[in-house]
Amino acid sequence: MLKNVAALLLDDVNPFELGVLCEVFGLDRSEEGLPVHDFAVVSAEGPVLRTHAGFTITTPHGLDRLEEADLIAVPAGTHFVDREYPEDVLEALRRAVGRGARVLSVCSGAYVLGAAGLLDGRRCTTHWRHATELARRFPRAIVEPDVLYVDEGSVITSAGTAAGIDACLHLVRQAYGTAAANTIARRMVVPPHRDGGQAQYIERPLPRNRCDTVGDTLAWMERHLDQEMTVEQLAALAHMSPRTFARRFQQETGTTPYRWLLRQRVLLAQHLLETSDETMDTIAGQTGFGNAAALRHQFVRSLGTTPNAYRRTFRGPTELTEVA
Repeated sequence: MLKNVAALLLDDVNPFELGVLCEVFGLDRSEEGLPVHDFAVVSAEGPVLRTHAGFTITTPHGLDRLEEADLIAVPAGTHFVDREYPEDVLEALRRAVGRGARVLSVCSGAYVLGAAGLLDGRRCTTHWRHATELARRFPRAIVEPDVLYVDEGSVITSAGTAAGIDACLHLVRQAYGTAAANTIARRMVVPPHRDGGQAQYIERPLPRNRCDTVGDTLAWMERHLDQEMTVEQLAALAHMSPRTFARRFQQETGTTPYRWLLRQRVLLAQHLLETSDETMDTIAGQTGFGNAAALRHQFVRSLGTTPNAYRRTFRGPTELTEVA
């Protein structure tokens, strides 16, 4: 059942994430045959709340309003990563899950659920920038940084900003079916379901630090990504035995030569998909993947989306045809 929805706000809440919840669950679209929710904005810290954008929000609803909610949604906040939360808020969330309600976090709202112990032993996610800290702060949580959202039954977590839309539409789809979710998505002018995960949005700068002995080899590899390479060849360039080279490479980059090379090839493919109109076969040749099918395979494995879907997201529609 998804009839009664409460958005739980703390100070410095982010307006966009709150707006997502209001748009999906708080608007009356009954004229389009869509369900109407009993929606309320609930304050966890007094009747007047600050927002990250500098204005304030007032609401008559306090924590007691959570007792009747089927879904409690916690939008992100600016300082959620490093603050403490009122115990009565955490207890209200635990009580809600205990009676069968569901809780949803958007972006850094996952930290509130983590503080309540609701991520313990569960898969979860948050914005990729906060994922490492979430795992450190709540070591019993199973953090998955590459996905848009995770549904663990009573606990749903979503990644940064727009991923909250994906999670909300997922809940609507579960409760009312695909047609309802598609209608809301159409009204919001967003896709009803996005391909891939947040891995495609994560910045991966080249590792420049601590490369005392293999730095020159890394630079050579970066300049020759279109060529075949072996550990033996790379070791010879570094004037080391293959075994010593592999050990030094792991120590200084934190990964193996193969994985480093694969990452840089995918990065170059991303750049070419964003900035050029080259065909998939051409990009595959320039990045060392050989052909479009191999490019697609490695791209999906690394980023969870296809090269064409990535290009549509970051460059716009093209007339290029992708190998199936």
